[in-house]
Amino acid sequence: MGEGRGVVSSLVFASSAGNSNQRSALQKERVPSSERGIRRRAPGNTKSLYGHVKISSRLRMSRRSGRLQAKNVKCESENDSPAALAPRKRKYEEIEPTDEHQQDTHRHKYEIQGCWSQITTGTVTPCILIETPQKETEMSPDMSKFTRYRFKNLFISPCPLPELSWATSNDVWVKMLDKETRYLHSSHVLQNHHLLNRDMRSILMDWLIEVSEVYSLHRDTFYLAQDFFDRFMLTQNSLSKSMLQLIGVTCLFIAAKLEEIYPPKINEFAYVTDGACCEDDIIQMELIILKALKWELCPVTAIAWLNLYLQVSSLKEMPKLLLPQYSQEQFIQIAQLLDLCILDLPSLDFKYRILAAAALYHYTSMEVVAKATGLEWDCISECVQWMTPFASAARRSPPIELQMTKKVLPDDLHNIQTHTNYLEMLDEVGAHRVTVLLDGQSPLSVGGILTPPKSTEKITL
Repeated sequence: MGEGRGVVSSLVFASSAGNSNQRSALQKERVPSSERGIRRRAPGNTKSLYGHVKISSRLRMSRRSGRLQAKNVKCESENDSPAALAPRKRKYEEIEPTDEHQQDTHRHKYEIQGCWSQITTGTVTPCILIETPQKETEMSPDMSKFTRYRFKNLFISPCPLPELSWATSNDVWVKMLDKETRYLHSSHVLQNHHLLNRDMRSILMDWLIEVSEVYSLHRDTFYLAQDFFDRFMLTQNSLSKSMLQLIGVTCLFIAAKLEEIYPPKINEFAYVTDGACCEDDIIQMELIILKALKWELCPVTAIAWLNLYLQVSSLKEMPKLLLPQYSQEQFIQIAQLLDLCILDLPSLDFKYRILAAAALYHYTSMEVVAKATGLEWDCISECVQWMTPFASAARRSPPIELQMTKKVLPDDLHNIQTHTNYLEMLDEVGAHRVTVLLDGQSPLSVGGILTPPKSTEKITL
């Protein structure tokens, strides 16, 4: 029994010793190599430390190499998959046509050279191959910077505008002239309307001027309405007299919404017609006019040209084109002449800028006109001659006095439309023309230049 107990105790001791050895080994594995080296460091046993460091570094290198090998094997297995082979196949297919194309070009080159060598034996081969560029040749930029108007504007009048800080003066001038070719008007506006005559148009225009004065509308508003009316009538056929007032007040309604900051309400425009037009009629006619004009609503009117001419003619050393620098009285006098001329249907035979230049000539001189407009006498002589009786009638009429209102600033009073006895002045012009025709004499033009005589007055040699 004693021996048995000794054997058992020895077995227990051995098992406990074995367990302790295993625990110490596990602890050694968990502790980092650097810490194990520090614990083992002893003054007389440095070789074991360095040997341990070398062993641990070898172990780390072996682990890294094992991971790299496993990664390479995984990449090779992925590259062997069909999804990985597809990009390679595409790249090969992309490269392969270029090689075939090069072979074809070389073969074609030798075939052509062989054909020419058979025809011209003993001579120099005339075949010269020019390689096709890989990229399309870029168009050389036009250094003139005038590509858009190269052929159209070779004969335009010179630009009278000064240098502008907010735009190029030549571009502004060309765009203003280009609008005259877009917004066409003609004196044959009533040709397709057999029930209408020129006196009806004059009465309607005079009424629109009066309405513009009542509501303190700007001159540009009336001239826009006049342009809308004339261009709209060119697109229509056989309109009745009862439609004129509706078309006229609708054109003024459209122009007021474009030009005025606070335009009158639609019920106010219906009110001035004295029950001839209602609000629904104006709205329906507005849509008809806009469609007929194709929404082209920004012409340069005759009064806008006059405003520009007076501004350019009065510029000084420090040009400020946007600020008015001319006399208000002078502007009102010339604007009154334009109002009278625009009532007459033949005024539409001339361009708006020619009308404004001719009106400026009657109150200034040719030097001022040439400076402000860039036009010569030959360009405006016909319009000046036609406007002479109108200018005489305008000078005989009393001057228009400006009325101060709270709605308008004093600097803007000259731009408000005014009305006078234009129909009476127009009758005077008509009477003057009749007397000239009865006398059988050709009227003199301003500037002392006679008009060509009639065929019956020519002296035959």
